[in-house]
Amino acid sequence: MSVGIVMLVHTALGRAEQVARHWSAAGCPIVIHADLSVPAKTYRAFREALADLPDVRFSKRHRCEWGTWGLVAASQSASEMMLEEFPQVRHVYLASGSCLPLRPVQELIDYLAARPHTDFIESATTADVPWTIGGLDAERFTLRFPFSWRRHRYLFDRYVALQRALGMKRRIPGGIVPHMGSQWWCLTRQTLSAILSDPERAAYDRYFSKVWIPDESYFQTLARQYSCQIESRSLTLSKFDYQGKPHIFYDDHLQLLRRSDCFVARKIWPRANRLYDAFLTDEAGAMKRTEPNPAKIDRIFSKAVERRTRGRPGLYMQSRFPVETRENGLTSAQYSVFHGFAQLFENFEPWLARATGARVHGHIFAPERADFSEGATVINGALSDSAALRDYNPRAFLASLIWNTRGERQCFQFGPQDNQAINWHIAKDPNAQISVISGAWAIPLFQSNGNFIDIRREAARLQRLESKHLEILRSSWTKARVRIWTMAEFIEAPMEPLQTIIDEIGPQQKQRGISEVPKMVDLTGFGQFLQNLKNQGMHPYLMGNFPVAHDLHEAPTNARKPYLVR
Repeated sequence: MSVGIVMLVHTALGRAEQVARHWSAAGCPIVIHADLSVPAKTYRAFREALADLPDVRFSKRHRCEWGTWGLVAASQSASEMMLEEFPQVRHVYLASGSCLPLRPVQELIDYLAARPHTDFIESATTADVPWTIGGLDAERFTLRFPFSWRRHRYLFDRYVALQRALGMKRRIPGGIVPHMGSQWWCLTRQTLSAILSDPERAAYDRYFSKVWIPDESYFQTLARQYSCQIESRSLTLSKFDYQGKPHIFYDDHLQLLRRSDCFVARKIWPRANRLYDAFLTDEAGAMKRTEPNPAKIDRIFSKAVERRTRGRPGLYMQSRFPVETRENGLTSAQYSVFHGFAQLFENFEPWLARATGARVHGHIFAPERADFSEGATVINGALSDSAALRDYNPRAFLASLIWNTRGERQCFQFGPQDNQAINWHIAKDPNAQISVISGAWAIPLFQSNGNFIDIRREAARLQRLESKHLEILRSSWTKARVRIWTMAEFIEAPMEPLQTIIDEIGPQQKQRGISEVPKMVDLTGFGQFLQNLKNQGMHPYLMGNFPVAHDLHEAPTNARKPYLVR
């Protein structure tokens, strides 16, 4: 009783030769199918290289292309030759040229000898498989697919759409229920011969020749007709990514493959010398005898898929950056945005840095340049203060700033005079904590002593911009944590909101009790300034209610005194 190996090869024939010799040395007869696309000269050299092995045969060649009938035809031809040429074979193992035995072949032979009537083939109905990619699960059996998905994608898609529009539906041959599974199987001689000699084979072949990806359904379906005992799993370790493409194993996957306890793995990189040396020549390093359990390493592959599709929070990759909602977090850490505070308080930025230990920047989206803390022109990650570079992609600029300085809380100022293209991005970021004193943009205009006509025009422009920004912050789509005060209500009791901000940014500062309140600017006459704007036809409504007679220089008195953060 022995195991026969059917090998489908199309590239890296040197490695295929090395693996074939490994199978043959363990007493396994081999039938090799070489893709018809392999050049004749290369094919002849490959055959000559294996001419010294007595139990190696080469089957009729077919052109094999992914998703087409050629792969099934190749498996059929090689399997027929195997059954005819080697009557002692009781199990036929389908492998590719990129497969690599992970355990001594004798262990596989012993394992199958102990299960003489068991077929190892992944076989599940379309309703039970979660891995189909592209929306064609049941339809792959009810529509026709005469065009190559890879070479004639346009014709493939158009013909599928036409069949759907016309309501076309193929008749599935009577007596079979379509099943799907891995292409790589190990079938008993009894089951395989029954499939290949079935009186209805011609009808089955005609039907499956127009099924999409028939190599994952032909044997998987027909094995259900004849098998006495099916283990619905493959003995070959083969993992796929979220796009349905096979994972390729490299040298640094050595320990991972050993932990799988599987007999065979694919796809192995042809230049993975360490893997081929370890598994084909190092008997001492072979894995222990145990039941194959690829599920032991599923967690690692799941994490790899998650890393590729979602990545690390706030770190953009080429595969995800152009696609909105696939960012896995717009930024990598929490940060704070202050709107109007630097205008209301004379020394707000240095005070906040002392009080919280955070890095506090100025207006990093200012028109002239990014105003980094301490006047820096370049900060972590070689992030420049150039407005042109920043405005080329404000989203990437902010994400880079937070990523490059992770581990240190970032705070910056923002206002209607800054680049407004970033508004929605910050508002939708759950990491953003936004504190707004509305109307504070009027303070620099009040202090400017400029031409009042120009002041009125600029005040109207800034108010329009801030009003739109506030609409965004109050939107149901906003995910940032937002606090908004009018300027009038904030200066009535500034200590409570300032204390809340400090506690939120640097809770460890609670115990220090060393910070004092920042100094508020002199607002004497600000109420009259707002009234003058009204008199000129511009209504400044975002500041709240500032009575003209209210002496803002003296109120609130507690805003002029130092206090301890508790």
